[in-house]
Amino acid sequence: MAQVSEEREDRVDATGEEHPAAAPGTPEPAAPEFPGTAEAGRAPVTPAGPGGSVPAGPVSAAEPSAAPDQGVPAPEAKKASKAGRNLPAAIGVGLLLGAAIIVSLLTVRFLFIGIIAIAIAVGTFEFAGVLRRVAGTRVAVIPVLVGGQAMIWLAWPFGREGALTAFVLTVLACLLWRLPGGAKGYLLDISASAFAAAYLPLFGAFAAMLVPPSDGVGRVLTFLIGVVASDTGGYIAGVLGGKHPMAPTISPKKTWEGFGGSLVGGVVAGALTLSLLLDGHVWQGVLFGVAIVLTATLGDLVESLIKRDLGVKDMGTLLPGHGGIMDRLDSLLPSAVVSWLLLSAFVPLG
Repeated sequence: MAQVSEEREDRVDATGEEHPAAAPGTPEPAAPEFPGTAEAGRAPVTPAGPGGSVPAGPVSAAEPSAAPDQGVPAPEAKKASKAGRNLPAAIGVGLLLGAAIIVSLLTVRFLFIGIIAIAIAVGTFEFAGVLRRVAGTRVAVIPVLVGGQAMIWLAWPFGREGALTAFVLTVLACLLWRLPGGAKGYLLDISASAFAAAYLPLFGAFAAMLVPPSDGVGRVLTFLIGVVASDTGGYIAGVLGGKHPMAPTISPKKTWEGFGGSLVGGVVAGALTLSLLLDGHVWQGVLFGVAIVLTATLGDLVESLIKRDLGVKDMGTLLPGHGGIMDRLDSLLPSAVVSWLLLSAFVPLG
């Protein structure tokens, strides 16, 4: 930003009227002194009517404004919360989201695919909107939305073949959709559209593929509990004892102490859920937990790097205490891919 205070050479007197700067070498007139003011040469200004501000008359010592420097301590600035967010709101929103997911899984588990589809659609709108407002990049929203829903719902009956086929067709539709816009920015817009289609719905389709097996509820819970335990362990350890930044140029608040907390939380959660919910081995749960911690941390860092590149704090404001849907999907999306791969290898499909 240009520093106006350094560039402006005009002088403004106490009446609010601008005067051109004096010629070089011409001494500036001394500022008038006003009786009753704390400093000579500084006129207190009181609001006036439409005419602007006018210099105030003599101020009596009884008035508070007459003695601004009488030893009255200035109010201390509020310290920022070390938690870095509205913690009560964040906890409340997290509990509501968790309750909705648990209800869907324990009633009709395929409702969870609908939750994924809604979250991906909202996240796509958020991502496309930020790119358009901040960077002027135009994501092919309609093809990515329609193709994204196809990826998620086709993953239900057809698995990864259905999801990958829908992804390829989505990218092709983006290429055609953007043609009428001309050559300027074409490559950038298509790259952003293809990235959005892969990062959001394609990754989300792997979460949907956890649902159809007969033990789908256990697979989804193992995946979600692992990510939540990783995030929660890292958050608590980082707030309480985080001192050594892990990636200061990307996410200054992420620390190695927090990463250690994530490892503890993720490994414990993986060992318990995989052995109790899916009849797997404890060592498989340990490996699963480590992998989830790595992918969840990677997802956090990638999202932080995207936001830092765009110069935004959050992708949206839909979820109080969290930001947008995209800000909650960051660790879930890459972890969904790894969860499907490892659980398919560790636990035979039922």
